[in-house]
Amino acid sequence: MTALITGGSSGLGLEFARQLAARGYDLILVGNRAEELAAARTELAAQYPVAVTTHFQDLAEPDAADRLYAWCTGERGILPDVLVNNAGMFFFKELTPEDLPRVQAMLNLHVTTVTRCCLLFGAAMKRRGSGRLLIVSSMAARIPVPGITVYSASKAYLRSFGRSLSYELKPAGVGVTTLCPAAVATPLYRLSEKKMRLGVAVGLIRTPRWLVRRTLRALFRGRRVISPSFMNVYFPRLIALLPGFVIAALWKKLK
Repeated sequence: MTALITGGSSGLGLEFARQLAARGYDLILVGNRAEELAAARTELAAQYPVAVTTHFQDLAEPDAADRLYAWCTGERGILPDVLVNNAGMFFFKELTPEDLPRVQAMLNLHVTTVTRCCLLFGAAMKRRGSGRLLIVSSMAARIPVPGITVYSASKAYLRSFGRSLSYELKPAGVGVTTLCPAAVATPLYRLSEKKMRLGVAVGLIRTPRWLVRRTLRALFRGRRVISPSFMNVYFPRLIALLPGFVIAALWKKLK
C-alpha cells in the first residue's frame, strides 16, 4: 500500500505521513522545500518500517498535476492507494494588483492542481477499482470575509468539487473525502508561539495529531465531508449573522 501526500514535509502533511506510515503505508512526499523533504524522509524512515520517497516539485505551476502524475505512474510505476491533496498557501491582506502573482499561485495550487490530480489519479484508481482521495479544504469555505478573499473562495470550490466528485467515483470503488478543518496548530497561519499555545489550550486551535486521527478514520469509513471541532459548528453561523456594516467596520480596524 502506498500513500502520496502533497505538502507532506511539514505541518498537517507531515502528520498525515506519520499516521499513514503507522498504518503500514509506504510514502511519497511531494513538496517544494528540499531541506524539509530530506528531514521528513530521515525522520519517517527512522521511526517506521516503510519505504519513504520524496519528490521535489512546485505544485503551484499550471501543469504540476500532469507532471506529478506522469512521474508517479510512469517513471516510478506507482499508482498510490491514497492521495492526500494537502499542499496549500495562505495570506491575509487587502488585495491589490500587486498581489496578482501570488493570487494566481494560490488558484493554481488550490484549484487547478487539486482538480487535475483528482481527475488523473482518480481515473486510474477507477480503472483499478479501488483508491481513496482526500481533499483538504477549510472551515473558511463557509466564511467569505475580507482579508482571505481568494483563500476562502478557493477552499469553497474544493468543498463543492470534492463532495460532487465523491458521488461520481464511489460506484467504481474510489472514495473521496473532503476535510474542512478549523484552525490547526501549523506554521501556515504564522501565529506567534504564545498565541498558538493559547489557542490550543482553550480549544480554538486543534493539533495536527488530533485532526489527522479523526480525518483518517472518516476517510477509511467512506465519509464524504468531515468538519471536526466545535468551531466548525458555531463560528461560520456567527459570521453569517453579522450584518454587513459590522464586517466592514471590523475589516477597517484590522487592515
